[in-house]
Amino acid sequence: MALLTGAGRGGLTTAPQPRIAGLVHEALFYRDAQDYAIGVRRFLHEGFELAEPALVAVPGSHVDELRSMVGLETDLVRFVDMAQVGRNPGRIIPAVLYAFILEHPQRRVRIVSETIWPGRSAAEYRVALQHEALVNIALADHDATILCPHDSHGLDSTVLAQARQTHPALIEEAQRKVSADYRDPRAVADASLRSLPDPPEWWGDMLVFRSASDLRAIRQFVEDRALRAGLRVDRVKDLCLAVHEVATNTLVHTRAAGVLSLWQDPETGSLVCEISDSGQLTDRLVGRIPPSPWQPHGRGLILVNELCDLVEIPTGQIGFGTTVRLHMQLQ
Repeated sequence: MALLTGAGRGGLTTAPQPRIAGLVHEALFYRDAQDYAIGVRRFLHEGFELAEPALVAVPGSHVDELRSMVGLETDLVRFVDMAQVGRNPGRIIPAVLYAFILEHPQRRVRIVSETIWPGRSAAEYRVALQHEALVNIALADHDATILCPHDSHGLDSTVLAQARQTHPALIEEAQRKVSADYRDPRAVADASLRSLPDPPEWWGDMLVFRSASDLRAIRQFVEDRALRAGLRVDRVKDLCLAVHEVATNTLVHTRAAGVLSLWQDPETGSLVCEISDSGQLTDRLVGRIPPSPWQPHGRGLILVNELCDLVEIPTGQIGFGTTVRLHMQLQ
């Protein structure tokens, strides 16, 4: 990585550092498009000097801005639209970050990962906050430098304060520094989804299931209500498969009944399926790290994250059972 040796907007210089090992996870606070382009360009050129493969995963409009403003050699860096691949933040570690790292074994990689932006729903933000905390655990032993841009004018002050808690290093006003507010990522991840908002008072529909013989009824229950709500047929199939995976986990890992609830969320315009049971979820990275090829199990929640527009999986709820919420946009 490189250290900043100059100050002043647009007039920064860098000094190369020796190669480092392990994860570097930084938040960039930017004020406007020019600030954004300068920060990202500097970050990527530091990597070019070290011949590090680079990935830029940012929301669609920012992809275009960076291509036109940053002046990058675009054949040396890959661009992806985070609004698409990372709409569900639960996909980002396995499908974006981890996947890019695995493409480049024995090499350090450099990634711009903008996961939080103005316009994210409250539910999406909760999962994005959980994601940012879990990056520090999931990728701790991988050789990657990850820069996470945050719009300091467009994002709420609480969001910016929490970014300081999930990133060990910060770049703010052209200065790189250690975050004095950085917290134990396990505590932040657990707190992010500790208090899920209550469903509507009328609760929608509910189904109790106890055995594998109930799986067909579960699928029919979800299919009927999803079609009635207006979910596209192909997305109904995705939702049915995702619910099947979670319900199967309940039946495999618990002895008591599971409860499936379904309702429409007026705030996000999504159909929500919630599966709750008495099980205890102890692995914070479940659904985030793909299992090894020789492992027969562990892909279910990876698939669920791929299929759904948003997945909320609270962690650290020892003694309170497990709840999984699946969201599918109706529009």
